[in-house]
Parts: sequence; structure tokens; C-alpha cells
Amino acid sequence: MVLLMKNINVEQYIDSYLKKVSTTQMIIIPLILLLLSLIILGWSCISTGAPVELGVEFTGGTIVSVESPLSFEEVQQQFTSQFPDTPPISARDAGGGWVMLQFAPMDEAAQMELNEYLTSNYGSEISLRQMSAEYGQDLQLSAVKAVIYAFLGMAVLVFIIFRSAVPSGAVVLSAFSDIVIAATLMNLFGIALSLGTVAALLMLIGYSIDSDILLTTRLLKRRGNPEDKLKGAMKTGLTMTTTTLAAIFILFLVSTFAQYVSSFSRIDIISDISVVLLLGLATDLMNTWMLNTGILKWYLGREVPIGKRKRGGRK
Repeated sequence: MVLLMKNINVEQYIDSYLKKVSTTQMIIIPLILLLLSLIILGWSCISTGAPVELGVEFTGGTIVSVESPLSFEEVQQQFTSQFPDTPPISARDAGGGWVMLQFAPMDEAAQMELNEYLTSNYGSEISLRQMSAEYGQDLQLSAVKAVIYAFLGMAVLVFIIFRSAVPSGAVVLSAFSDIVIAATLMNLFGIALSLGTVAALLMLIGYSIDSDILLTTRLLKRRGNPEDKLKGAMKTGLTMTTTTLAAIFILFLVSTFAQYVSSFSRIDIISDISVVLLLGLATDLMNTWMLNTGILKWYLGREVPIGKRKRGGRK
């Protein structure tokens, strides 16, 4: 009985949404947000040279983790006082009594001085990871190519599957908007582009077209009343995405905050991947069930309004 009531409530919400939001609103609102996102990323490129903040993997530098009873602010102040010319650009609590500091690229003399200070003051209780600026640039180029090739491959596959410009273009546009808006949110929240976040963006391409292909396949390839097919697709798609969001949210909590309730350390790469996926999947809810849905409703209703078709999709 409870499941039946929940089922009815979901269908009522979907029905109310489809009645209150017009096709024009479904299309225009996501497009406005996409345009604003492109403007923000463009301005960031002009002002900083990159659409989002680049992590140490792409800019080069040194990441040092030290075990200390002091807070990360106090440890950062110690290193800033010791190295005023090359102070740490960031510091944070890594959990388990460890503090992680990030330094910008430095010359060989400064690097040797840092290594000697770490050895004399922290002994073997350190973790040191270096990345040259030249290698970081090569890695940056490889990451950009990976995202572009994955997106182009997805676009070609979608066009092969549907063999129609408008539905295929809607899927590609929705996936593109997911990536752009997710990158904009990374910019606004100060999330750096790292190997983990690049992996998350690649995963987001797959997640985004999953619900888009579900929607497009239901509407174009199944028989029945278009309104009924749309409601069924929304119900299935929303269940899929919210379930994934819940699982990723738990992953984010464990990888980010477990350090405060146990001896586990923060798992940076998992935390970065999960937070970008959370932002991207939340964006995908809008792009799939507004932008893509609106375009498909317009496409199917060019000759006969979608709400006036009879069962079977015929006049």
C-alpha cells in the first residue's frame, strides 16, 4: 500500500510538472543557464588562462603531507615563515593527524631546501609528491583530448542510433550542457581540475546520455500515447538518477568526512570525483527533463500537438 501511494504521488508530481511548465520554458531556461555558464568560463579563461582552477597535476608543483599534532593553519604558518619566498599555496587537514600542503613549482635550490627542512623536522613521517610544470602541461593537453574524444565518440554513436538530426542533437546538446555547467560550478565552488575531476567529467558524459537515450528511445521507438510514454520515461529516469545521486552522496561523505570519526584519512581523488558527479548529475536532471524533453515535445508536436494525439501516436 505504501509503495502504491508513493507511486501515485510520483505520477502526480510528474503530471503536475508537465502541465505547469510549457515546452518553451523547458527549452529556454536551460539554454539561458548554458549561456551564462559559457560566459563565466570564457571570462575565467581571459582572466586566469584556464576555465577552471588547475590542480597540481596540470600546473606542476609539490604536495607534501606531514604528520603533526598542530592544526593545518599552524603548520601552514610554520612553512610560510620558513619559506617566505615559496610559501605553501594551500593547506588542509588530511585526517589521522596528517596535514597536506601544496607548493607552487620551485627551482632546484628551493626544492632542496624544502627537502632538507622536511627531513630534519619531520624525519620519515612525510609524504612527498612532485610534478614538473612541463609534464603538467603535457598531462593537461592529454586530459583535454580525452574529454573531447569521448564527447565526439558519444555524439557519433548517438547520431548512428537515432539517425535523425533533432533528437540526436538534443541528446548531444544536453550532454554538452551537463559538462559546461558542471565545469562552471567547479569554478564557482573553487574545485580544482585534477586527474580525479577529469575522470568525473568523463563519467558524467556516460551518465548524462544514459537518461537522454532512455527518454529519446521511449518517445521515438515505442508505440503508445506520447504523454504516457513521456511520463513513464520520467518516472524511470528520475528513479535511476536519484538512486545514483544517493549512492554518490554516501561516497562523498565517507571519502571526505570519515577522517573526523575514525582513523581513516581523507581520500582526495574519491572526494573530488564524487563532488563533481553530484554537481553534474543534479545538472543532468534539468537538462534531461527540461531541455531534452522540451526539444522532443516540440519535435513530436510539429504536426500534431503532443497533448492532442490519440493512443498509438496517430491522428
